[in-house]
Amino acid sequence: MVRGAIATLLELEDDLSVVAQVGRGDEVMTAAIQHEPDVAILDIQMPGLDGLSAARLLHEHDPGIEVLMLPTFGRPGYLRLGLEAGVSGFMLKDAPADELADAVRRVATGERVIEMGLAAAALAEGISPLTSREGEVLRTAGSQPTIADIADSLNLSPGTVRNHLSSAIAKLGAANRIDAFRIARDKGYL
Repeated sequence: MVRGAIATLLELEDDLSVVAQVGRGDEVMTAAIQHEPDVAILDIQMPGLDGLSAARLLHEHDPGIEVLMLPTFGRPGYLRLGLEAGVSGFMLKDAPADELADAVRRVATGERVIEMGLAAAALAEGISPLTSREGEVLRTAGSQPTIADIADSLNLSPGTVRNHLSSAIAKLGAANRIDAFRIARDKGYL
């Protein structure tokens, strides 16, 4: 419903045309290859493949396709992760329609567009204290119930998984791995 509403609002602009809509992150590349858009508007939370991973694939496939992220929540860590993935802009979904249309135009010309509140929050938050491996282990812990399952999923020993989780828990000031996962997810570190 939100995707359709955004597409309808953008279609009302004389100089913008929506060439495709997909509901899953794993459909983004197929649509991009078929329709060759100038700008892809993605959400962070998408079924099949998250928006940041889809943006990374788009950037690797065709750096000329600009990506504008349109997340529901302005988690500061998403900004850093998005910039690393080749994202050109960030606007929150609740942005006014005219600002979204302006952001699409600006991103299409190669300009970086970042919603001011998100940029300020990202600067205030700083970078993730987690190493890439700690983030990977913590991200996996969010979907795997046991240390053994996490270890099997990542081809690590259970002891190594425990060490990374302990380090992540300490760095985030969390009570346990579930709390650490929640904190890291909410801050956009994962």
